[in-house]
Amino acid sequence: MSDSHELDLDGLLRWRCIGPFRGGRVVAVAGCPDDANTYYFGAVAGGVWKTTDGGIYWHPVSDGFFSTSSVGALAVAPSDANVLYAGMGETTIRIDVSHGDGVYRSTDAGRTWAHAGLRETRHIGKVRVHPDNPDVLWVAALGHAFGPNPERGVFKSDDGGATWRHVLFVSDKAGAVDLSLDETNPRILYAAIWEAHRSFWQISSGGPGSGLWRSQHGGETWENLSDRPNLPSGTLGKIGVVASPAQAGRVWALIEHAKEGGLYRSDDHGEHWVKVSDDQNLISRAWYYMHLTADPHDADTVYVNNFKLWKSSDGGKTFTDIATPHGDNHDLWIDPRNNRRMVQGNDGGANVSVNGGYSWSTIFNQPTAQFYHLAVDGREPYTLYGTQQDNSSIAVPSRTNHGAITWADCFIAGTGESGYIAVRPDDPEIVYVGAIGSSPGGGNSLQRYDRRTDQIRLITTWPEEMGGYGAGEHKQRFAWTYPIVISPHDPGTLYVGGDRVFKSTDEGQSWAAISPDLTRSDPITLEPTGGPVNRDAIGAETYATVFAFAESPHQAGLLWAGTDDGRLHLSRDGGGAWEEITPPDLPEWTMISGIEPSPFDAATVYVAATRYKLDDYRPYLYVTHDFGEHWSRIDAGIPQDDFTRVIRADPTQADLLYAGTETGLYVSFDDGAHWQRFQLNLPIAPIHDILIKGSDLIAGTHGRSIWILDDLSPLRAYAAGVPAGEPYLFAPRETKRVLPGIDWGDDVAGSTNYLSTRPGGYTTRTSTDGETIRTYLDVGENPPSGVVVTYRLVSVPEDPIALVFSDAKGEEVRAFSSRKPDDEPQAKERRVPAQTGWNRFVWDMRHAPAAKIEGADPASKNPISGPFVVPGEYTVTLTIGETKLTQPFRIVIPDNIPAVQSDLEAQHELLLRIHQQVDRTTTAINQMRDLRAQLDGWAKRTRDRDEGAEVAAAAETLRDAVHEIEKTLLVADLRSDWETYNHGVRLLDKLVTLSNDVALGDYRPTDVSDEVFVEVKSRIDEQIASFARLLADDLPAFNKRLAKAKLDAVLVT
Repeated sequence: MSDSHELDLDGLLRWRCIGPFRGGRVVAVAGCPDDANTYYFGAVAGGVWKTTDGGIYWHPVSDGFFSTSSVGALAVAPSDANVLYAGMGETTIRIDVSHGDGVYRSTDAGRTWAHAGLRETRHIGKVRVHPDNPDVLWVAALGHAFGPNPERGVFKSDDGGATWRHVLFVSDKAGAVDLSLDETNPRILYAAIWEAHRSFWQISSGGPGSGLWRSQHGGETWENLSDRPNLPSGTLGKIGVVASPAQAGRVWALIEHAKEGGLYRSDDHGEHWVKVSDDQNLISRAWYYMHLTADPHDADTVYVNNFKLWKSSDGGKTFTDIATPHGDNHDLWIDPRNNRRMVQGNDGGANVSVNGGYSWSTIFNQPTAQFYHLAVDGREPYTLYGTQQDNSSIAVPSRTNHGAITWADCFIAGTGESGYIAVRPDDPEIVYVGAIGSSPGGGNSLQRYDRRTDQIRLITTWPEEMGGYGAGEHKQRFAWTYPIVISPHDPGTLYVGGDRVFKSTDEGQSWAAISPDLTRSDPITLEPTGGPVNRDAIGAETYATVFAFAESPHQAGLLWAGTDDGRLHLSRDGGGAWEEITPPDLPEWTMISGIEPSPFDAATVYVAATRYKLDDYRPYLYVTHDFGEHWSRIDAGIPQDDFTRVIRADPTQADLLYAGTETGLYVSFDDGAHWQRFQLNLPIAPIHDILIKGSDLIAGTHGRSIWILDDLSPLRAYAAGVPAGEPYLFAPRETKRVLPGIDWGDDVAGSTNYLSTRPGGYTTRTSTDGETIRTYLDVGENPPSGVVVTYRLVSVPEDPIALVFSDAKGEEVRAFSSRKPDDEPQAKERRVPAQTGWNRFVWDMRHAPAAKIEGADPASKNPISGPFVVPGEYTVTLTIGETKLTQPFRIVIPDNIPAVQSDLEAQHELLLRIHQQVDRTTTAINQMRDLRAQLDGWAKRTRDRDEGAEVAAAAETLRDAVHEIEKTLLVADLRSDWETYNHGVRLLDKLVTLSNDVALGDYRPTDVSDEVFVEVKSRIDEQIASFARLLADDLPAFNKRLAKAKLDAVLVT
């Protein structure tokens, strides 16, 4: 290994997001009253996003500033739209809830952020800002979701979050979940206090701490309104509250209660109440919803976000539903000046309406998908499969041969939102999906999806519906996210993990239990979930199950099983017998979340575990090297509040490990003895799964979709050992030559660009090194289109460095240098980076461009690219002063391309001949233009001289003769490209177009292509020969005339 435990990885590698651009859960939205096109949303595990075009495109604005990713509340200061507050950690505390770290503040409309305290509140339901002072704000903090803590209730700041006062505290088990400011009198606030908690096996909503509170002194003092007339008595659950901006004194309360739950209204600031609606659709699954929004203009209009979005226009007596792009609705912001303009958040993302909810902007432009598990197939290019929370399972290609990875390139692969997903290695059209909560039928809702027929077959191990019952009454217990594993030795063998391990050898037609109950089966953990007001036993909290499972890749029948209640077992005979191998220091009730067999040794297994739902956020990683006889803890270096879910071992480099935590990714180069952050440009988000495919590292985030780090070879070489204190050049990985498709798009700086024939937008900029960098707005990014070269410099070199690419014969194919002293601030030609530390450069696999045409007409704007090189063996040489470093690499055709090498060589040979002729032609055109300019200059300077008319006339005659030759090659001095068609395409364009024809696809050129080239070349050769004769005969005669007139000669370079 290299220098020390903490290695500098900045610049070494880069992640890219492939999508899908299908939004994840949003519980916080806000708009800007001063700008009708500006809105914000907070993703529950993906940070803050902003649109400035009414929801057409969204941009992440919190990346690089936030330490956690879950946003529970957003507020734009009414008196200053530049001031925003984000309250971190959602309070819809479902099974996948992610915590936050307090409050963040922006004073420049989201461009930058600063942490503003309240770190231990963990889950924030609302942030409210004073209408006249952006520095005065209140926060409704629920507190820890998984245990008691004092940082709960309502907090107030008078200085923009620099300091806080705890103005309302009820108990260490009950926190504030909602907060409403009376906009007719900002001294009056209402707060909903909710007693709730969650564990691995339970979700509880309600208790003695739940209640409705009011302050009439700006939040300084509070009084409990829960005993006011006509409000329900006894145990309360979750409450939503909102004061009407349209009528002083009117306030609404949506109350969860066993018998009297419903919508209540007061018209005297909460002193007296009337129940206006008993519609149970408004309070269904109350712990997850209960969000109210009052219309800013009409006091009788109120909205309720629940599974559906409900609206009442008669004071709450009756409600009608409003269609939204996705169900499970959570937040609604209405413009206080225009109540038809709104932004709404739901389980599918955020959407904007400008017509009062009649129609909404799309949610298919937000890469905030929350994935549980991923799978990869063996296609070329490979496809990734994942289960997206609140949505369906989906397949996303890792690459396309077009500009980007669009929604049309993806496909729905079953309807699983919750579980594992597995693809048959021998038939990628068959996908197994865990779909509890998103599929018909009972039991584990195991789906077999066949893409050929686009049909789903349910192959559930025991398809009995058990909604509303405790896990103790289930015949078989399966977790929301249960393992589905295909044997690495037999693609026809399928395993699933429940209370026992089940096996099928006939694609789910029949199942057999191959283990006893491997869990603790503690009755306390098997009771119905929910309460004390309502049950919520829908399967999400089913506990005491096998939560992680693996079969050894080295030995068939060597099975490892870990449970969500803290037990590990091993079977050496395919499930005939099991022995418990739980690490002795593993705390009770620890969830075994991942098991990773070593790629190198059958006795070695890595385990990831977590206790965060017991309010223990520490990482737990273990390894055994002797089949579980002994265990070692291996999580040093991971912060004590960043719990672990997954661990993966690199399949080719021993001791290289990757771990996913609640906030990101870590890497170890010494078999887990030490870990360091490996985030690079990957956004902060929970990492639920990690895959390695070849030399690609894949991160399944639970809030920012799927990301790929394309080339692990530098990291693997780094792990194997890189000399310290000297320059180093990594060997590039084998690179597939993927030819681009047809794309008529054009990059325009400072504007949104589009993918012409496919949906998709992006912005573009050019770096100081001349690299064009695209940022995709609603489509996934393809891998770099070329050979990625990575090298280290120990200091900034005094002289430019060079990268030279050579073929198998040692002949130079392309050369680049770093910036030169006379370069403009933005280099006109591509330069290689030369920064201290790690540098990356992508060679596009093309030969050098043809000589650029000089001038100011359209033909001179862009160089004519060289052809792609042929697949084969190459080297790259890095020159730094006197030091030369060389590494070999290969360029290959993709596995799905049927072309043979001889065809590609024939294609390359013709393209190279065409390109050489193009270069010869553009060089000749430049000579003609230079000569014309000189002749034109002499004509102008001598026209009015004594005895100069003869020289001027001769110059004009010769100039026009040159122009006539040039016009056969290129229509000169056009104002735009389209004017070409007023004159007819000339020989250079014919040649360039022929090159494009031949280069399209991996094919041998057609026979006629060579014939066309020969004909066009001969015609160009005639014109170049004519120009040569002019230079040989006419130019010397003209220069003699100049000499006779004692004038300088015309020179052609």
